[in-house]
Amino acid sequence: MAGDILVLTVDGDPHAEHVAGLLAGRGARPVFFDPADYPAGAVLEAVYDRDGRVRRRLRTGSADVDLDRLTAVWFRRPRPPVAHPEIVDAAARGYVEQECLAFAADLWDQLGCRTVPAPRGVVTLAQRKSSQLALAGRLGFELPATLITNDPDAFLDFYARHDGRIITKPFDNPWAPRADGEETSRLAEPVSTRDVAYADAIRFAPVITQEYVDKRVELRVTVVGRAVFAAEIHSQENNHARFDWRRYDLGSTRHEVHRLPGDVARRCVEIVERLGLCYGALDLILTPDGRYVFLEVNPSGQWLWIEQATGLPISEALCDLLLYGEVRAATARPA
Repeated sequence: MAGDILVLTVDGDPHAEHVAGLLAGRGARPVFFDPADYPAGAVLEAVYDRDGRVRRRLRTGSADVDLDRLTAVWFRRPRPPVAHPEIVDAAARGYVEQECLAFAADLWDQLGCRTVPAPRGVVTLAQRKSSQLALAGRLGFELPATLITNDPDAFLDFYARHDGRIITKPFDNPWAPRADGEETSRLAEPVSTRDVAYADAIRFAPVITQEYVDKRVELRVTVVGRAVFAAEIHSQENNHARFDWRRYDLGSTRHEVHRLPGDVARRCVEIVERLGLCYGALDLILTPDGRYVFLEVNPSGQWLWIEQATGLPISEALCDLLLYGEVRAATARPA
C-alpha cells in the first residue's frame, strides 16, 4: 500500500526528485529531508510512555512526519547533521554535531519500515572498498591486481612489476581539500613518472593502486532488488574518459544497453545481496578479449544519465523496491 516515504538526501538531488515524481504518480507521498538541516531547521523527537509506547516525529518548516507510520526510508545521499550557526566555537560545534548524529542515527535504525538500499549502518560497511574486493574475489569475479598500502617501497615494487601501467584512486573520499579551502575531485588516475618521484608521500596515507586493465568498454551495472540493468560506456572513444569514465562528456560518449552473461549477472546480484544491500551500482570493465573485471560497488551510485541514454527503466524499478520491497516482473528487463 502506498504511503509516506522518507527520502534522506541533499537538496536539489535530480535522481531523487525524478523517482519522487514517479512515486507520487503511483499514489505515494515522498517526503524529502536533508539531515544536514538538523537541528537548525528541523526537530527530531522520540517520546516514550510509561507503558512502553513510542512516538517518533520529524518536523521541518514544510512537513510534520510521523516516523512510525512510514512505509519506507530511502537513504539516498544523506549528509550528517550541522550545528546551528549561532554556535561558533569549533569544539562546541563538534560536540553538538556528534550528539545530533548519534540521536539521528539511532532514530533511523529504530524504524521498522522498509529501507533502501539498506539500514544506515549496513550501507557504511558496504562502502568499504577493500572488503568489496575480497568478497568479489570469493564470488568468482576477476579482479585487477591491487595493492593498498602506505609503504612507498611496496608501491615502487608494484609499479615496476606492472611496467608502470598502473592507476591510483582514493580509498574512501574522492574529494580532497586544497590550501585555498576549496575541494578538488580525486578520481582514478594513471601514475606518471613525476608521481613516482613523490612516492615517499605515500607513507602519510593509504592509497589504492591497481594494474591498468585494457578496456573494450566500461560497464555500469545497476542492481535493483534482483533486477539487473547493464549499460556500456564507450569511454575509450573519448581521450578525457580513457582512465575514468566519470570525466566523460555525455554528448560525445556513447552509451548502449549491454547483455551480461548469466553467470556475471548472478554474481552482480549476489555481491549486492551479500553486502546487505537491495540496490547497488557496480563498475566493471569488459576487456578487449571478453573478460569481465570487477572494480567496485556504490550503494548510492547515480543512474539517471544511464536511464536517459539507454531507456533502461531503473527509476521505475526503484519505485517498485520502495513500494513493494521487490521489482515487479513488468518493470524488470533481463541484463
